[in-house]
Amino acid sequence: MRRKQNEKLRALSESALMIALATALSFIKIIDMPYGGAVTVASMLPIALISYRYGVKNGLFAATVYGGIQQVLGLSMLSWATSWQSVVAIVLIDYIVAFAVIGFSGAFRKLVKNQTAAVTLGCFVASLLRYFCHVVSGATVWAGLSIPTQAALSFSFAYNATYMLPETIILLVCAVYVASNIDFRAQTPSRMKTQAISGNAAWISPTAGFVALIAVIADTVLIFRNIQDENGNFVIESLASVNWTLVIAIAAIAAIIVAALLAVRGAVKKK
Repeated sequence: MRRKQNEKLRALSESALMIALATALSFIKIIDMPYGGAVTVASMLPIALISYRYGVKNGLFAATVYGGIQQVLGLSMLSWATSWQSVVAIVLIDYIVAFAVIGFSGAFRKLVKNQTAAVTLGCFVASLLRYFCHVVSGATVWAGLSIPTQAALSFSFAYNATYMLPETIILLVCAVYVASNIDFRAQTPSRMKTQAISGNAAWISPTAGFVALIAVIADTVLIFRNIQDENGNFVIESLASVNWTLVIAIAAIAAIIVAALLAVRGAVKKK
């Protein structure tokens, strides 16, 4: 009985710490979009790690609290609402639910034995779910406000991809690095004991990080060079002119290269 109480207390304490860390990281914005959304320094990762350590139930609780905090920080977005129904929809879909889904990041702990793979896959699924929430909100609540009513779904897909795509890439890179170096399955997270990588393979991790960085920069340039007018103002209608096929292709190719490099790195470590 006492042991369970100690475990609950530890889970609550770590959750509070990770929520605070996630909130702090959310303030470090690489890109801040004019109608909501931003590219941060892996602000979703601390919540994802809580979900992995203590299960989806605790992860959903921490993620929901984090979503509530993000709502308070984003109160200015409610000024766009035209009715109380739209206010409720923005609060629920764009904040509470959109961030609560991060709690599902730990769903792969028992399904995938490798910690790095489980955490990374969980972060990827959480990012997709969050993106879906923002797309639904954009195509319904924001249609006619910040998103053109005509072809609202297409514009919502495009607008939310402008920040969720680089956000996801950064998150996955950080997830791979952190999960491959720290054991979150232990009672107290500690550095993993791994064999030193030979000099011939020392280039693998830096190269993987460099590829991911290039992909983020390339996609950002491809997107933002087409959605600003001569005065530097954001023009949402210009999203249709972005070569989304190329943007997605760059992200997919980078993901494959990084995954392959990390697989080689893992094989080298085993040898």
